[in-house]
Amino acid sequence: VGANVKDFSGHFQKCLTEYFGEKTKITSQDTSGYYIVEKDWFVYSPSRIDVGSINFLRDNGPVIVSPLDVVFSVDLNVIRPEYLLNVLKSNDGMFQILSHRQGIEGTGRKTLPFSEFAKINIPVPPLVVQDEVISILNQFLNLVNELTARQKQYGYYREKLLTFDIYGAIGDVDWRTLGDISSIKSGRNKERLTEGSYPVFGSTGIIARTNTSIYRHQQILIARVGANAGYVQLADGEYDVSDNTLIVDIDPKQNLKYLYYYLQNAKLNRFAKGGGQPLITAGQLKDLSVPVPSLEVQERLVHVLDNFDAICSDLNIGLPAEIEARKKQYEFYRDKLLTFDIASATISGQTDRQTDRQTDRRVD
Repeated sequence: VGANVKDFSGHFQKCLTEYFGEKTKITSQDTSGYYIVEKDWFVYSPSRIDVGSINFLRDNGPVIVSPLDVVFSVDLNVIRPEYLLNVLKSNDGMFQILSHRQGIEGTGRKTLPFSEFAKINIPVPPLVVQDEVISILNQFLNLVNELTARQKQYGYYREKLLTFDIYGAIGDVDWRTLGDISSIKSGRNKERLTEGSYPVFGSTGIIARTNTSIYRHQQILIARVGANAGYVQLADGEYDVSDNTLIVDIDPKQNLKYLYYYLQNAKLNRFAKGGGQPLITAGQLKDLSVPVPSLEVQERLVHVLDNFDAICSDLNIGLPAEIEARKKQYEFYRDKLLTFDIASATISGQTDRQTDRQTDRRVD
């Protein structure tokens, strides 16, 4: 590229991993040690490659990445980057990655320097075979992406169903404060056991057990303190509630499930105040205006939203289960397609000269 890396300050940095797949602004003032990455070049994190932290730049470069990453390129006349990535993420590829990691002296951590990475054996069939493997695997990936997009679409419509304007989006809507249609108080649980007859609910779910049940009917719980302040959940059966959680006991004349869905969608964390320990108070929730349509409309909305919830969130049915099944199917066929009986070739000879070139391109 020939440009000083400092010229990229404030532009996009892209760390090409499953964990940092989005472009992000560079915040470091000194970017002189950053690597420049071109299209089809690989980046991996030496300390996190064992959990899949490796990828290549699919779109046009250049972008820059942290000096803590390793950057290399391959001979495109010999191997397709997408094919290589699938090999490295296959069971055999990950086994070799784990086998070549080295311990960092004085720590319990391991890393994978390029000198060891280049020893990984890679089966290299003709390019036409590599292209066919990529085509087959992409069919599974496209299906996963389509299902994920559909899940987001359902989430969008679910949110739209719970969006009311002040004039009443669905028939006649009465705007009332949450305090008018419920009582709100903090939990007061004192006994927390490893084993017990009843669950103790905390800010995001069950945190302990107890032998004393204080509540015996369904109620809405809202986290009132900490990073999860504003998180909404339902509690049912016999249970107790911790003091970091607010209990919203809805007027029986209203549909509790409707208000649960509405509060879930209301982004209550926006009311949290404070730095280290953000806090939401019962007083804030009591003053919250909520749309209250007729009971018949509430029940219709709950019926639709229950279906959306099953489709979007249930891990046993609906889209989450389908997406997980397709991912496993993709991984199964990836490992089958990348199992070769022929002798494997190493990538070291193809990449050493590319690494030398990249070293020259680390910009001072």
